Amino acid sequence: MDQRKRIDELVEKLNEASHAYYTDGIEMMTNYEYDEMYDELLALEDETGYIRDDSPSVNVGYETAAGLPKIVHEIKMLSLNKTKDRDELRAWLGDKEGLLSWKLDGLTVGLTYENGRLVQGVTRGNGVEGELITANVLACRNIPKSIPYKGKVIVRGEAVIRYSDFEKINEAIEDTDARYKNPRNLCSGSIRQLDPKVTAERKVSFYAFTLTLSEGLEMPSRRQKMEWMKSQGFDIVDYVMVDADSLNDAINGYEKAIADFDIPSDGLVLTLEDAEYASTLGATAKFPKDSIAFKWRDQQAETVLREIEWSPSRTGLLNPVAIFDPVELEGTTVSRASVHNINIMEDLKLGIGDTVVVYKANMIIPQLSGNLTQSGNIQIPDTCPVCGGPTLVKDLEGTKTLYCTNPDCIAKHVKKFSHFVSRDALNIEGLSESGLLKLIGIGAVRTFADLFRLGSHREAIIEMEGFGKKSYDNLVESAERASHTTPARLLYGLGVQGIGTANSNLIARACRNKWDEMVSLDEEDLTGIDGVGPVMARDYVKYFADEDNKAVIEDLLSMLTLDESYEAAGTGLEGKTFVITGSLEHYANRKDLKADIEAEGGKVAGSVSAKTDYLITNDPGSGSAKNRAARELGVAIITEEDIMEMLAK
Repeated sequence: MDQRKRIDELVEKLNEASHAYYTDGIEMMTNYEYDEMYDELLALEDETGYIRDDSPSVNVGYETAAGLPKIVHEIKMLSLNKTKDRDELRAWLGDKEGLLSWKLDGLTVGLTYENGRLVQGVTRGNGVEGELITANVLACRNIPKSIPYKGKVIVRGEAVIRYSDFEKINEAIEDTDARYKNPRNLCSGSIRQLDPKVTAERKVSFYAFTLTLSEGLEMPSRRQKMEWMKSQGFDIVDYVMVDADSLNDAINGYEKAIADFDIPSDGLVLTLEDAEYASTLGATAKFPKDSIAFKWRDQQAETVLREIEWSPSRTGLLNPVAIFDPVELEGTTVSRASVHNINIMEDLKLGIGDTVVVYKANMIIPQLSGNLTQSGNIQIPDTCPVCGGPTLVKDLEGTKTLYCTNPDCIAKHVKKFSHFVSRDALNIEGLSESGLLKLIGIGAVRTFADLFRLGSHREAIIEMEGFGKKSYDNLVESAERASHTTPARLLYGLGVQGIGTANSNLIARACRNKWDEMVSLDEEDLTGIDGVGPVMARDYVKYFADEDNKAVIEDLLSMLTLDESYEAAGTGLEGKTFVITGSLEHYANRKDLKADIEAEGGKVAGSVSAKTDYLITNDPGSGSAKNRAARELGVAIITEEDIMEMLAK
């Protein structure tokens, strides 16, 4: 191919991948593939002298998005040149001292302070122009709104979302397909929001790494600048002082630390310690000359591809996952890696039996970086591996993905399994919706009863991503504990339309905890129970009359031990109505306290009214709406410990 044509092709592909990643959160290619293409582009540009205006080699970051105001940087926000070679890094440092620090993987942000107050926050954007995000950075949990120093300063750093916070945010999203791909994408979207509340809710943090403008301050070293920012209340990136002799040991220390580092990082940054000398070096069109990035040289291994597993989701999306002979990478054994989408699978020309190259992106996430044999013999399945229904390839803005079209596919009904294992139902700990989808994907779970028969799938479960021997043992132990349950929990877990925890307990109590009586109730029996209406009664009877449901329940009962012992409810709180507000200290949640109150004959309402006898709160002096209403109506306000004493009598 003509070299200029190849440059054109590389620029188009790299720009398309960058736009998809930074703007839409879509990963069109792996980091490894991007770096390979970028390095090839640099070599061709250097050889031919042909450099396009839109080449990623001369442009920084991403184009600013619509919606946020644009602003030209007072001082350009350039990206860093990079290397993966330790000798090259040592040669760059020469006989100078430097600061070696984490290269955090988030969104670069500049903060301007005047008269001690934060007056402007801006994203890097394309290096010349960024987006004005002052309201959003004010919502970040650790950015100082004011600092002691009254002169004008510009602090730059990285806005990030920790892995631990990222996982909690994703776990709260029921639709697994709607979950965020990585903390970097989530952080970028959170900072570049029109609503600052979103930034605050997503727990965005900021770590300062440089002081680019400091009117009236004389600080000739980088270290002084870092410590000054720390003294002003900023969290700063961790750093160590190095010279050419200590550089290698320092890098080794960071490599060991990254496995347990909670903040996303894609390498290190080496900056000259002598700030006065560094200021004389200037910059290229894209890179400053006083700093350089060191990216992890990903350890690679060759292995043989044995299978493409199509992992299901609750929306019908089937994600390709490469299964290969186990290899050692970065101190752990890996045997599977996500391929992300059909485009990547086709670009790599994957085939069963191919020799593929595997690495860990940023030393953490297994990825395929290449295919040495490229047989391309993999066929896209025309039936769903979960349910056998027909599949369909969809093309969304150039990204091809596979979907199951069967509306009754078990994977699409994973929420009923998630409900079944939830705390108030069977309470099988350690099973998130994503974990359930993996069990469904390997055929280990088809019905509720299968959750108690996981022993026959031990090896397959241990090999699943996110699992291992310890996770498997914990899961089986949890399922064994959960198999000893009560009729009320079982009823709630089945997910009968309209039947929540309160009604499950009411129905169980009305039947003196006898399961056979509970499933034999007719509509008249049910409507005779306080709190059960005619619509709920009709749905209840219909559910237990369904032959398929009967078969599921019969199979499930063969795996369970029901505690049908019964004690008549107490009457110590008979006729009393309670409202619960605020956080609890002794009870795990309000549902548990509500259950104890109802067991003693009391009622729990959602709002304070003239019929309320007690408001339960651990903050009696609060000015909340419920507290105010209780005081106005003369309702007794008691604490959690007070109600515990009443329950104990």
